[in-house]
Amino acid sequence: MEFENKVVVITGGGTGIGRETASAFLQCGANVVLNGRREVKLQEAITELDQSGKHVAYFAGDIGKPETARQLIRMAVQRFGGIDILVNNAGIFKPTPFLEHTEEDYNAYVNTILGGTFHASQAAIPEMQKRGGGAIVNTGSMWASLAIGATPSSAYSAAKAGVHALTRNLAIEFSADHIRVNSVAPAVVETPVYNTFLSEDEVREVLPTFNGFHPLGRNGQPRDVTAAILFLAGSQADWITGVVLPVDGGVTAGQHVH
Repeated sequence: MEFENKVVVITGGGTGIGRETASAFLQCGANVVLNGRREVKLQEAITELDQSGKHVAYFAGDIGKPETARQLIRMAVQRFGGIDILVNNAGIFKPTPFLEHTEEDYNAYVNTILGGTFHASQAAIPEMQKRGGGAIVNTGSMWASLAIGATPSSAYSAAKAGVHALTRNLAIEFSADHIRVNSVAPAVVETPVYNTFLSEDEVREVLPTFNGFHPLGRNGQPRDVTAAILFLAGSQADWITGVVLPVDGGVTAGQHVH
């Protein structure tokens, strides 16, 4: 199998895209270490993903803190012997008008999204160098490229744009080490992130209104993004580095309003 015995670390791995990606890697023979803030969600995830506990582990903590990133990677090395693939997926999202953003808001977006990607990559790359290469796949965002009036997201978008820039910089800097660095940039994907600021009833009512926003006529599902992550992490993408791949149902291709 493509990822047989590869060691994969996934931040934001307890729910949504991260959890779906963990499941896909495990099905392909990998060993997976999950990170997230909520230990309960991580425990639920690993119980569902691998009841034997042989191929999956977790480390709970705020990936926006450099020490969490170092401990996460250290644990992956101790448990599974090294690291081959890092998926920087941790994030928060809550549309907020610019003038209503607080300093705490701003710091949370930048620390979790950009800081988490930066610190986890900095901790993981030396371990990849020891193995002669590796792959990093970051979860970027369509919102880093397009401002959407219905979802004011200045702090989120700025942090994700930083992830896109970091992707290109690391791709060039570590190309000689055979470490490939790419990002996926999703549009609206139906994950539990929307439940962090909408009630269950609101989610059921609001999310379908975004189907038509995408030229392909539907919102994304975690599996759509997972497929792109596995492609960029795998051998078929061996000559691809430094790209930000839109996984957005056609949104960034252009206007489709008739």
